[in-house]
Amino acid sequence: MIAVRPGAPLTGSVTVDGSKNAALPLLAAAAALGRSVRLSNIPANTDVQIMLALLQQSGWHVAQPGGEPATAVILPTESRHTHPDLPQAARIRASYYLVPALLARYGKARLPWPGGCRIGARGMDLHFKVYEAFGDRSVVDNTGYRIEATAPRTGTASLVLPFRSRGATLAAMLRAVTTGRSLRLGEPNLSPEVLCVLDALHTAGWETRVGERLLTLSPPSSAPNDAAWAVPGDKVEAGTLACAVAVSGGSARIEGARTDDLGPLVAALRQLGISVGSEANTLTVNAQDGPVASRPLRAIASLNPGGLDADFEPPLMALALGLPGTHLFADAINPGRHGNLLPQLARLGAVIEEISPTECRLTGPQQLTGTGVEATDIRTGSALMVAGLTAQGVTTLGGLDQLRRGHADLPSKLHALGADVCEVTP
Repeated sequence: MIAVRPGAPLTGSVTVDGSKNAALPLLAAAAALGRSVRLSNIPANTDVQIMLALLQQSGWHVAQPGGEPATAVILPTESRHTHPDLPQAARIRASYYLVPALLARYGKARLPWPGGCRIGARGMDLHFKVYEAFGDRSVVDNTGYRIEATAPRTGTASLVLPFRSRGATLAAMLRAVTTGRSLRLGEPNLSPEVLCVLDALHTAGWETRVGERLLTLSPPSSAPNDAAWAVPGDKVEAGTLACAVAVSGGSARIEGARTDDLGPLVAALRQLGISVGSEANTLTVNAQDGPVASRPLRAIASLNPGGLDADFEPPLMALALGLPGTHLFADAINPGRHGNLLPQLARLGAVIEEISPTECRLTGPQQLTGTGVEATDIRTGSALMVAGLTAQGVTTLGGLDQLRRGHADLPSKLHALGADVCEVTP
């Protein structure tokens, strides 16, 4: 477990890892492309390691040139025996990104229901509708699901999503790649992770166009060369570290994440009165003089373009507990997240009013007291570390296996900024 206690304001400079949420679909896109792809800045968190293992078990060769752990070359092998059993796929949500590549290789994809953080039901019905638009057939049972490719279709695949699902958007994009068909997708998800895959496909020769209402893909006009992609820096890790610096009253530089991806987080911090600068992939946080012109925060997670990423909400909540005002938080995207986070913050003494299962409000500033808490999911764990930096006494955080699914070593980054954080034996 991790022990955290208040200390000096955080200062200095730290660089974030590659983004888990971007690396997972990029790895699946590399497999879908059907040729050699070199991917750099791969994070070492557990979910990404599982995805790399799933690729190897499914018939792709994963090599690390020069022994570089953050770089991998993904290419298909010639062997195409029977469809592999992939029990590890049940450990991560992103296993569903592999369906298009498996369909292209084996004509079917058989996977257990995806796992990952237990933050509410996030069904796959919309994914199945995407595959049906390409002519594929879906079969489900208690153990998992099976997608079967039917007779090849030609022409443009067209569909409109009923809501801006990131998973369904990526499923449509990658299935277009493996079928070699054009795609017209209405109401797409336009998160940085989707746009990152879109940019990667563009460098691989695909013609891409995207707007708020329509995303289109067209196959390459000629056979392109092998591809080289890079995983962007982790915007969520950057946001978590920014909240940690702010809650400590510190001043620090957080490098490596694209500042364009951090716009909603920066706006939220400024609304709370935190001085934040962002340029050249560097976030500068200065809270040494305390909040200036603080206003109550409305942190509403949204799938709309430019909306607040739901993963920013937990660390912002931990920060807002110490700042004046009545602050509102809502996350209907992950309806079980508050059920994890709020009871753990309450163990530290936080008083948070649940308006509904997905909406809550709190009035700060509040004084927290350290005790034993549990990382019941990735973002709850990171938010509890932020809260522990102000809680009187020692906060001990268990459930590190959950935290490490999304962050290879978040405590060491906090320690590099001067946080009093260490790993202890229970």
